[in-house]
Amino acid sequence: MLHRWTEINLTALRQNVRSIRGRLPRQATFLAVVKADAYGHGARRVAEAALEAGAGGVAVSTLGEARELADLVGGDRLLVMGGLLPSDADLAAETRCAVCVSNIGMIQALQSAAAKRGGVALPVHLKVDTGMGRFGCRPEEAVALSRLISAGPDLRLAGVCSHFASADSDSEFTALQLTRFHEVLAEFRTHGLPTGMRHIANSAGALRHPEAALDAVRVGIAMYGCEESGVVPVLSLRSRIAHLHTAEQGETVGYGTAWRAERRTLVATATIGYADGVNRSRAGKGWALVRGHRAPLIGRVSMDAITVDVTEVRKVAVGDTVTLIGADAAESIRTEDVAAWSGTISYEVLTAIGKRVTSVSTD
Repeated sequence: MLHRWTEINLTALRQNVRSIRGRLPRQATFLAVVKADAYGHGARRVAEAALEAGAGGVAVSTLGEARELADLVGGDRLLVMGGLLPSDADLAAETRCAVCVSNIGMIQALQSAAAKRGGVALPVHLKVDTGMGRFGCRPEEAVALSRLISAGPDLRLAGVCSHFASADSDSEFTALQLTRFHEVLAEFRTHGLPTGMRHIANSAGALRHPEAALDAVRVGIAMYGCEESGVVPVLSLRSRIAHLHTAEQGETVGYGTAWRAERRTLVATATIGYADGVNRSRAGKGWALVRGHRAPLIGRVSMDAITVDVTEVRKVAVGDTVTLIGADAAESIRTEDVAAWSGTISYEVLTAIGKRVTSVSTD
C-alpha cells in the first residue's frame, strides 16, 4: 500500500494541450515545457502525451534534461532554454538539440564544439532581453550576434526569442516587451537576416495576449492545469492516515507545542511531510480532504508527517486516504489553494514534491 503518492492524469493533460492549442493562432507551434521533471509530473510521460495531443516540440532548461528525451524528440523540436556555460558546448554539440544563447563567448564555444563534430549545423535560438533582466542580449546587440551565429557552417540561427516578465499581471509592461521584440525583428528584416522561429509568450502570454503568439508559444504551468481558466488540474497528491488518537482539551500536538486542543479532538497523523513537498509554512493553515470532507491541518508540519483534525469525519480509520491536492467526492483542493496557504506560487508547490513520493499515471 502506498504511503504518499501523486496521480498524474494524462487524459487531462492531453485535454489541456488541445484546449490551449484551440485558443492560439493556427500558425503558432505549441512547445510543451517539461523542465524540472515536467513541474513534478514526469518529463518523459508528459512529453509523450503532449506530443500525442499536438504539441510541436518540447522545451527544457538543462542539457541533462534534454539528453533524457533525445530519443523521443530531437533537433529543432527539442529546445534547451536555460543558461549554458562555454564548458557545456561539447555536450550541446553531442546532444544536437536546439539551444538558447545570448553572448559571444557561448556562441564561439558552440562553434568550436560543433566544428569538431561536423555534420549538420547545430540549431541555435538567440535570446533577447526585452525586460526580464535575466538572460538575453541587449536588443541593440541582436543583429551582430545573429551574424556571428550564421558566419560559418557549424551553427544555424533557428530562432529568436525573449521572455515576458509579468504577462499574468502587467499588461502595459507586457505590451512594452512585445514592442521591443518586434523592433528587434524589424531590424533583422532591415538587414535581410532570417529570424527562424520567433517566440516570446509563456503560458500567460499565450492565453492572455494572443497577439504575442507569433511562430511559437512555450506553455508550462497552464498545460498542468494551473494558474489559467479553462484548464483541468493534472496532478493529485495523496497520503494515508497511519495513526489516530484523541487529544483532550488543553493537550498539545506537534513540535513546539504550537497547537493546543480547545475541545476534545480526534487527530489523524498522515505519512507525508515537508520532505515530500508539504511546505512547513502550512502549520495550522488550510485543509486536507478525508472521506470527502475538509479537515484542517493542525500543529507544525514535520519532515515525515502532518496532523489533521478529523473530529467531524465519520467512520475515519487508519489507512484512509488523505488528499492534499486533488478531488475527493464533491470536494477538491487545487494547487493554487495550497500555494496560497503556503505563501508561495503553484510552480513551487509542484516542483517541491519530494523523491519519496511515488508517482502513478492514470490514463
